[in-house]
Amino acid sequence: MTNEKLNKGCAVALGNFDGIHVGHVAVIEKTVEVAGDELRAAVMLFDEHSVKVITGEAPPKLITDEERAKVLKSKGIEAVTVSFSQIKELSPEDFVDEILIKKLGAKIVLCGFNYRFGNKAKGDAKLLEKICIEKGIKCVIIDEIENGGFAVSSTAIRNAVEHGDIETANSMLGRKFGYCTEVIDGDKRGRTWGFPTINQKIPEGLVVPAFGVYESEVTADGVRYKGVTNIGSRPTVGTEKILSETHILGFDGDLYGKRVDVRLVRFIRQEQKFGSFDELILQIKSDVLSVEGGV
Repeated sequence: MTNEKLNKGCAVALGNFDGIHVGHVAVIEKTVEVAGDELRAAVMLFDEHSVKVITGEAPPKLITDEERAKVLKSKGIEAVTVSFSQIKELSPEDFVDEILIKKLGAKIVLCGFNYRFGNKAKGDAKLLEKICIEKGIKCVIIDEIENGGFAVSSTAIRNAVEHGDIETANSMLGRKFGYCTEVIDGDKRGRTWGFPTINQKIPEGLVVPAFGVYESEVTADGVRYKGVTNIGSRPTVGTEKILSETHILGFDGDLYGKRVDVRLVRFIRQEQKFGSFDELILQIKSDVLSVEGGV
């Protein structure tokens, strides 16, 4: 980025951007567009989720911080982090003056239709537009994004993931929900049954999908495979630890200690406790056939 471009200020996207769903992407892509070759394109992120600062508990994440950084970079936008604790007491006018103008050098500001800001969230998108006009800043408000007749929101996506409606969640996200974590050691029981699996922990703070079996897409050693992923505590085996356990179709290798990317595609069935391992093995065979056949 040239010094000339730095000196000309920026087009800045405002919002929580806690999920980088299709609504967030609409704001981000418009920001990059209006920035053009003249301005920096920046997205303002908080060091902590605003809800956590206010209530003491953050809502579950829809994306890890690492993955969010990669997505933002792929969109060609710079992430600028500010302390929510330091700005939450600012009036709407002071927020524009102190943060947008002095800190970010904003020339163009973009936000979603439902954006709130300032002390006790007193400011809305219309007030932001009014203040910006008074300060000589252009303000662009992005209209509501719908999916299947429903408004896209992080809350709606979390609800879908937690209830196993992964296809709706993926549609609202604009990408497949998942995680990329290290493969940890397991009991290797699946290998003796002819269905070797990889065990992974759900990233801390990430929303936990409904317990059950999913069709998945797995990227291991740079190659993409179909997978069958069980999320839960594996009641037939008798463990209380919540794990992601994936059988990778067509893969035969050692992935212990490696980072493997798992994306959930379709909910197959709820997790259940079987009367015997033989019953479980028969069900696993059925799950695998379901994924192999794509039905």
